[in-house]
Amino acid sequence: MIPQNGDDLRQDFVFTTLPSRTLKMDHDWKTITGTIDQIQAVEQAVFLILTTERYQWLIFSWDYGVELQNLIGKDPEYCIPEIERRIREALLQDDRITAVENFEFELNKRKVLTTFTVISIFGNINVEKAVEI
Repeated sequence: MIPQNGDDLRQDFVFTTLPSRTLKMDHDWKTITGTIDQIQAVEQAVFLILTTERYQWLIFSWDYGVELQNLIGKDPEYCIPEIERRIREALLQDDRITAVENFEFELNKRKVLTTFTVISIFGNINVEKAVEI
């Protein structure tokens, strides 16, 4: 008897998007205060990604977080394009985020204030991030 491979596979499946509902973190009180969904969940994810140093914590995947610590002490001409690349790379790991654009940089002694827009499937988010260099 010849094996019949693939006959049992369904061909009529449908891809569904999982809900983005997550726990809401209150950063002032350091507590969980309920749940959030859609644009608020993406805002919180952006905050968490940008405040987590990549490769620093074993609990997170190596795809999670942003690499900014090793820019300390480097030349600003090197740091500014690297900050843009690293932030974009870190945020695009989240499948709800489709683009990161409109980067603006303000150099202030040993800090770079970065403002940019995160484009998500739920809407746009304006973000500010200060990076020590």
